[in-house]
Amino acid sequence: MADQPQPTAQQQMQIRVDESKMTSCYANTIRSTSSLDEIVLDFGLNVAMQQASGQQPVLVFYVGSRVIMNWAGAKRLMNSLQQAVTNYEQQFGEIRLDQPRPRQQG
Repeated sequence: MADQPQPTAQQQMQIRVDESKMTSCYANTIRSTSSLDEIVLDFGLNVAMQQASGQQPVLVFYVGSRVIMNWAGAKRLMNSLQQAVTNYEQQFGEIRLDQPRPRQQG
């Protein structure tokens, strides 16, 4: 019988997070486009712009950040967000998307 290689213990790897070049932004909306290989996520702000008297207001989407990722990364993001939302709802109650939120004054 030939000698079989012995399985080796899985080596632990440390992860170091470097936030020195990080920027933060607030987003209240997202737009996505995709191809066979990747998905593009545009994060930004929807802002209602008042028009001249009598004209209908225009909603403007200001893109603040664009994230391009492969589909495996997108699935990991989806799983991470699902877990975060589940934890939030367990602590604070269901997030309802079908009810309008009250407008803040200011």
